[in-house]
Amino acid sequence: MSSLYTRSKEYTRSRKAQSDSPPSSPSPIAKTLRHERLSRLEAATTPSTSDYSDRASSRSSAYSRRENRLAALSSRAEEESNRDYKKLYESALSENQKLKSKLQEAQLELADIKAKLEKAAQKQEKSSDRSSMLEMEKREKRALERKLSEMEEEMKILTELKSDNQRLKDENGALIRVISKLSK
Repeated sequence: MSSLYTRSKEYTRSRKAQSDSPPSSPSPIAKTLRHERLSRLEAATTPSTSDYSDRASSRSSAYSRRENRLAALSSRAEEESNRDYKKLYESALSENQKLKSKLQEAQLELADIKAKLEKAAQKQEKSSDRSSMLEMEKREKRALERKLSEMEEEMKILTELKSDNQRLKDENGALIRVISKLSK
């Protein structure tokens, strides 16, 4: 009887240890060991065949219930891990989409800034071109003003020369007349 008590104690300990362990499908070795334990336990405790069949059927149904429960737990754990992976994938996908949209915004902003910079460079070029053109125009204007003043001086000289020439012509004509009167 004491061996029966120790076996049943060991059986309950192993059942507690198994229920504390994480759910997983039992390996074939574990199944055969359980089956052997059950058969030994049933053989030691059976005084009659009807009690034996009742106990065996109740134990086998308990065993099958436990197997079903473990299988359900393992399938739930797999589903949860799949859901976790799916959630992780979806969150990574949404994060990628956010980053892509930020990248596109940054690229658009960069293109806009490049266009503004190019326009500013063109304006500066035009202003430098304008300043160089203005400087050239100023030089030309000064040169033309100098020529104009020189031409005005020449015009004054020409008018003076014309008036001198006319005066000399008049004097020459008067002298010719005086000489012609003196010679007659």
